[in-house]
Amino acid sequence: MILTMQLAIYLVVFAGVMVILPSIRIIGPTEVGLVTKRYSMKKLREDNPIAFNGEPGYQAELLMPGWRFRLWLLYTVEKHPWVQVPAGKIGVVVSQIGQPLPTGSKSGIYKPSFGNYSNIQTFLRDGGQKGVQRPVLPPGTLAPIHPAAFLVITEDRVYGVPISPELEAMARKFGGRLVPQCFGLRPEQLRVVRIEPQRRPDSGHTVDMIGIVTAYEGDPLPPSDIASRLFGFSDIEEMEKNTGTTDHMLIEAILGSKNNKHNNYQDFQLFLDNGGRIGLQHDPLLYGAYNLNPFLVSVELVSMLVVEQGQVAVVKSYVGLVTQDTSGLDFKFGSLVRPGHRGIWQEPLRTGKFPINPHC
Repeated sequence: MILTMQLAIYLVVFAGVMVILPSIRIIGPTEVGLVTKRYSMKKLREDNPIAFNGEPGYQAELLMPGWRFRLWLLYTVEKHPWVQVPAGKIGVVVSQIGQPLPTGSKSGIYKPSFGNYSNIQTFLRDGGQKGVQRPVLPPGTLAPIHPAAFLVITEDRVYGVPISPELEAMARKFGGRLVPQCFGLRPEQLRVVRIEPQRRPDSGHTVDMIGIVTAYEGDPLPPSDIASRLFGFSDIEEMEKNTGTTDHMLIEAILGSKNNKHNNYQDFQLFLDNGGRIGLQHDPLLYGAYNLNPFLVSVELVSMLVVEQGQVAVVKSYVGLVTQDTSGLDFKFGSLVRPGHRGIWQEPLRTGKFPINPHC
C-alpha cells in the first residue's frame, strides 16, 4: 500500500514536472514572446490575424522579458527580437492589421496615439489602417513591436512574421526570410537622406547641393501646374496688393521654404493635412539629415544655383500666378513678369547662392 502511494506521488510529481518545466519560458532582455494558441472553441475572424479574446492563433498579448509561464499543451511561444533601427538607418512600418486603406490611398493614416506602434489595441481602437504607415522609425529606435501585427523594414533585416500568402511566397524566394526587395525597395533607400556639399570628381571642386522632392501621395495637382507649393501662390498674390512690395521681397518669399509646416516632409501626415499634393514639390530640402519614407517621398540631389560676382541669373518660371506682361509696348523681345508669375522675371538674381528648384 505504501509503495503504491509512493509510486502515485512519484507519477504525479513526474507529470507535474513534465507539464510545468516546458511551460516556463525565459524571454531575453531585448526579446518578446509571440504566443500562439493551439486550439479554442472560438473562431478567429478571417480579416483579423490576431486573437484578442482567446481565439486560436497569434495572441495580442506579447510576453515581455523575464520568466513567463504559458502551458505548453495549449500554447506555443516563439521568441522575436525587439525592433532595432541602427544609426543612420530608418525603419518603415507595414501594418498587417486594421481597417482597409481607402481607395486611392497608398499609406495608412497616422494619429499621435499610435506612438511607435507598440500598442496594437490603441492602434485598432483609433482607426489604424493596413499597409504602409506614414511615419518611419528613426535611427536608434528600440521597441517591442508585435511581430504578427506589424512588419518593420530596415536595411539590414525585416522584423516580423509575414501573414499574407503573397509575402510568405516572396520570403521563400529569398531563403525563407523577408528582405527589402520583397517590398520593391532597395536597401540604400532605408538610410537617412543627407543633403550636404559634394566634391565633383572631374574638377575636385566642392559643390553646394539641394534636394528636389517628389511626393507619391496626395491630392492631384491642378491641370495647369507642374509642381506643388503649399497653399499655392496666394501669399504672393496678397503681397502684390501692397504697393510697397518690391520685387526683391517677392523673390525672398518665393525662395523661402514652407517645409517647416511638415518638418521637411518627415511628418507626411502633416504634409497631407496642410494640403500637400502628389508629384514634384516646389520647395527643396536644404543641408541636413532627413528621415523620409521611401514609399512616399523621393529626393533628387542637384546643385544649388550660384551667381558669381559680376553676373546675374535670369529666371524663367514655369510655376506661379498667371502671366501678366510688365514689359510695356517698347519691349520687343517677349514678355516680362513680376517674380511669382509664370514667365521671365523682370528682376534677375544678383550675386549669391540660391536654393532654387531647376525643374520649376
